[in-house]
Amino acid sequence: MTLIQWILFFALLQIVHGIGTWKMYVAVGRKSWEAFVPVYNAIQFMKILNRPSWWTILLFVPIVNLIMFPVIWVESCRSFGYNSTKDTVLAVLSLGLYGAYLAYTQPLKHLPERSLVPVNKTADTVSSLLFAIVVATIVHTYVMQPFTIPTASLEKSLLIGDFLFVSKFHYGARTPLTAVSMPMVHDSIPFMHKKSYTNYPQLPYFRFPGLQQIERNDIVVFNWPVDTVYKFFDTSKRKALKPIDKKSNYVKRCQGIPGDSMEIKDGQVYINQKPLVLPERSRIQFSYLVTTNGGGFDESYLQKELQITDPIYIDNRTPNTYIFSALTADSAARLKNNPVVVSIVKNISKEADSSVFPQNTTWNRDNFGPIYIPEVGKTVALNAQSLPFYERIIKEYEGNTLEVHGNEIKINNKVATSYTFKQNYYWMMGDNRHNSEDSRYWGFVPENHIVGKPVFIWLSVDPNGRGLNKIRWERVFTTVNGEGEPFSYLKFFLLGLAAYFGISYFINKKKQNS
Repeated sequence: MTLIQWILFFALLQIVHGIGTWKMYVAVGRKSWEAFVPVYNAIQFMKILNRPSWWTILLFVPIVNLIMFPVIWVESCRSFGYNSTKDTVLAVLSLGLYGAYLAYTQPLKHLPERSLVPVNKTADTVSSLLFAIVVATIVHTYVMQPFTIPTASLEKSLLIGDFLFVSKFHYGARTPLTAVSMPMVHDSIPFMHKKSYTNYPQLPYFRFPGLQQIERNDIVVFNWPVDTVYKFFDTSKRKALKPIDKKSNYVKRCQGIPGDSMEIKDGQVYINQKPLVLPERSRIQFSYLVTTNGGGFDESYLQKELQITDPIYIDNRTPNTYIFSALTADSAARLKNNPVVVSIVKNISKEADSSVFPQNTTWNRDNFGPIYIPEVGKTVALNAQSLPFYERIIKEYEGNTLEVHGNEIKINNKVATSYTFKQNYYWMMGDNRHNSEDSRYWGFVPENHIVGKPVFIWLSVDPNGRGLNKIRWERVFTTVNGEGEPFSYLKFFLLGLAAYFGISYFINKKKQNS
């Protein structure tokens, strides 16, 4: 929906609210016109319901308001003595119109001193549950979101089975774009495999100010820009056109920020013609060709000594040659010292790969660019050579019409020889460089697709572990960022938890004895 459409929609809601409730305002001694004034009417209505004025804010918080509206519908009936189970059900099922029916057909006797305490255990449970959902939804949407690492694209920096807390406030919390959606779930309802949202209406993009800008080498969670998969890991050909905030969540390392010139030479990333220095905790991996003297590799040696769990393939092109799908430089150096190894060479691509962005160059995954990372407000020349890099930005990400007739380019029905970007873009890559579907294959990540910054690993589960070894204890309660080896704060958490329960026990014991 456009801004004008949203204004008209909001105005229509005010009219509907006014027509349906003005008799309630009059019944408590207010003026009828107060029911039609935006925001002011909501504040006054909270006073009629004997609820705090700050509840008005919740009515304008996307997703949270979907929970609050039914509460308000029920409260408006109860404030005038209609509090039976039938009244409650009809208020919800009629989307609040039952309150208007009562206002026009039944006597309205306001109960200003009505009890707000739940009348029974069931009502108390429902009230507590709704409050918990509202708080959790606010935290999940604007503060911190749990996230699971599903793929090996960031091995060994982040592992499959890592459970993260992703900060929404570091880069600024993005308000929901999808107006109608179930709280605290992504694109599908758990266990039902059904959509958890409606595609329409869509809210305008807005992001609160953040603590920092995205920096090079930051690990970032974002919505996969080209996502049309019906379900993550679904091998069928079904496709789905998803809203931005319902596209699959990806996690990669930012290698280029707006305004950068990015290039890859033999696997090394260059930013503005200088090698990008990676942080100490990064564990960049490549595939390697390993030739042996005929000897094989002991599995326990690979797993325990070199911590290699990725697949190893036999290279049928050359006798006694293996392809190690993912090795860090440190693991490759140690493997080179194995007596059976004759040579070990990083498997750098030299030939053109038509699958890499923008799908019509001589580039490949290891030799790529240079390419400009678009920055908001900056202008680039448009021609047959540059258009493939920015075509998706112009059409999909920034909502313009684009036509090409020979050498003539038209944007929004006007001939264009240049284009000015409306938002920032980023270049995201996985640390597992030869096993990562990232910007090298589908291009730029728009700013409005940014979700947040992973900050904390609260649990790490090894898919191949058993028993207590199923938990990677050394990774539990560790920070994602920082220098040096990750440090687990689990023991401090357990000590604090034990101290809390111990102190609580003695305080309660003392109260009982006094």
